[in-house]
Amino acid sequence: MRKFLATATLSLMAPAYAAAEPLSVCVFDVIGANGDVFNVMKDYALEVKSLGVDLELKPYTDEGVAVGDFNAGQCDAVAATDLRTRPFNKFTGTISAVGALPSYDNLETLLATLAQPKAASFMKQEGYEVLGIFPVGAGYLFVNDRSINTAGALAGKRMATLEYQKDAIHMVDYVKATVVPSDITNFAGKFNNGSVDTAYAPAFAYEALELYKGIEPNGGVVDYPLAQLTVQLIARDDKLDDETAQQAREAAWGMHGQVMSLIDSQESAIPDEKWIRIPDSDIVGYQEMFRENRLEMRDGVNGAPSVYDARMLKLMANIRCASNPGAAECTAANRE
Repeated sequence: MRKFLATATLSLMAPAYAAAEPLSVCVFDVIGANGDVFNVMKDYALEVKSLGVDLELKPYTDEGVAVGDFNAGQCDAVAATDLRTRPFNKFTGTISAVGALPSYDNLETLLATLAQPKAASFMKQEGYEVLGIFPVGAGYLFVNDRSINTAGALAGKRMATLEYQKDAIHMVDYVKATVVPSDITNFAGKFNNGSVDTAYAPAFAYEALELYKGIEPNGGVVDYPLAQLTVQLIARDDKLDDETAQQAREAAWGMHGQVMSLIDSQESAIPDEKWIRIPDSDIVGYQEMFRENRLEMRDGVNGAPSVYDARMLKLMANIRCASNPGAAECTAANRE
């Protein structure tokens, strides 16, 4: 009888023990365990610990390996850029669509919307769930020549382009520049040694990846956000119950101010004279060029599958038009 009671008691306790098992997370940070992304994830781990979620963080400096290990079951979750996590959730992977969020205010509105319980259903896709979205900063164009300050000036220039980022490749082809296939581990080196004329990265790369070397002596950073890049935490959707998963997303959103302060400090670290300002008169034309590219990436080009999720594009268009209702796109016949 005692043996039966002991066995029954252990059986009842098993779910609690299972829930308490740590979730292993493959965390991509190009700097490794000392990088800003990994530190943000450490802070996030402390936040969700109060929810009964114990995260075991594993640093990776190669994003492809981090995602590969997640796919192979070596980790329960992965934290990586949305450029790599897009296959797990096309909806949230579309946040980085070219030109879709021209300001940090727009990004804040979007992330606040996605953290609400009514958005929970969009966080799941084909067995995976988004547990948190963290900004890493707007992507800017780093150039080795300040005269490369218009779309027309990009024609013929060599651009380090992530070989798995189909929308970026499409955009580079659109402006008649030359794609130089790269990945996150080597694009900075190619720019710094002059193998390419331009590279695309958030402000943190100026110091962390030493892109200040590549812009010397005559280059700079084009002061226009080409896209809003994020790190997304993706887990298999059987790892957390729905309530805990929602609380985890809200915890990530609760860190937004902290993360944006970090991004602000990174952008402020770039000397003012290194920024290349774009005239307002040119920006309108760029915005329409980006919009045309987003529509093509939504619908697919020459039989290729679509890259962007139409629902996310529509949501971001609504946010842009709420902040700038006079924009031509807000009354266009082919709205997103």
